[in-house]
Amino acid sequence: MFYLYLNYLNTKSEMESMLIRLKRSPVSHLLLAITFFSSGLAINLFQSFLWVFIRPVSKHVYRKVNYYLEYSLYSELVFLCEWWSGSDIKLYINKEEFIKYYGKEHGYLVMNHTYEIDWMVGWMFCERIGVLGNCKSYAKKVIQYVPTIGWAWKFAESIFLERDWDKDKETIGKQIKELVEYPDPIWLLLYAEGTRFTPEKHKASLEFAKEKGLPELKHHLTPRTKGFVCSVPYLKEKFGAIYEVQLAFKKSDVIKPTLNNLLMGKKVMAHMYINRIPMDEVPAEEVACAQFLKNLYLKKDKMQDSFYKTGDFFEESGVTRTDEFILPRRPYSFLNTAGWGIAVLCPMTYILLGLLTSGSTIQFALGVGIIAIFFFLLYKLIGMTKISKASSYGMQDKRSPSKKTE
Repeated sequence: MFYLYLNYLNTKSEMESMLIRLKRSPVSHLLLAITFFSSGLAINLFQSFLWVFIRPVSKHVYRKVNYYLEYSLYSELVFLCEWWSGSDIKLYINKEEFIKYYGKEHGYLVMNHTYEIDWMVGWMFCERIGVLGNCKSYAKKVIQYVPTIGWAWKFAESIFLERDWDKDKETIGKQIKELVEYPDPIWLLLYAEGTRFTPEKHKASLEFAKEKGLPELKHHLTPRTKGFVCSVPYLKEKFGAIYEVQLAFKKSDVIKPTLNNLLMGKKVMAHMYINRIPMDEVPAEEVACAQFLKNLYLKKDKMQDSFYKTGDFFEESGVTRTDEFILPRRPYSFLNTAGWGIAVLCPMTYILLGLLTSGSTIQFALGVGIIAIFFFLLYKLIGMTKISKASSYGMQDKRSPSKKTE
């Protein structure tokens, strides 16, 4: 019996080792890249058809169908988090409110922008409450021209900004008027800091805060209030609440929360606090609304400081402790990705093998070129998520002093 147990342990260890090697293999990464970008372009093509022929006739039908197309694309990245890397989220949410409201109303999310994969963790949570296909966000205008994800965000009617307040003010009002009419619950994400946190940007943020007499945050950039203040009046009628989201990873974690680590199959554990603030508690008056956001970030900063020091959002922040739980994974992101894998990889493998074994130098070169393109797209996507690639804090203010975002 003991021998059989040892043999089982050895077999299990060998299988786990083989699985790790498989997840870290360039061939596996190539197959994931072929599946994601090929399926993404197919989805984009179908979305363009709907945009031209269905949306002008019925926005309702367009949005209903497009929900499933967006879900299909986004859930491939959720698969990377949940199933490929085995990552998970520990949630800190009032369970009574969670059952009553989450996923059942339009929500406006205010989230810290600290990590390379914070948006993917947010999508993982949205998948588990059934709103993934209706996730919207504010994004830089240039992103709408990026194939697959960027085009999908465009067809999803996300809010694209130019960092020019005169133009962005009109865009925000126009787009939110469209979004509030969605037939199913949507979640609209705002990164009020404007860019991802880095030590260099934090230094610029502290200088900005000192200059303006604002609170100096330890773990966040000073929030830009104009976009939030401009949005709130349009949200009042149809959005149920502001969702204050605080995401953190323990600094002691050996595996850092990066897209590259997820691709290598390395597991991370996210900690996410969400507090629902009814929309009628958010002031509409401009100065009071701006102060509301600043106060929110003071609270968020205290929670992040407490988490980094103690591993707990509540220990030293003064925030009331809430329920803690982990939502179970749903199988849909796995099934969706597996389905696309079969649909895409069977013909693509046949084509690539045909090119590589044809005996023709031109066809061989074409096959190698196609493989190189998929690798380039994959690592370009990884590069876009890197903190070093995020925009600079405060640069817009230096270019156009008359249009400061504070």
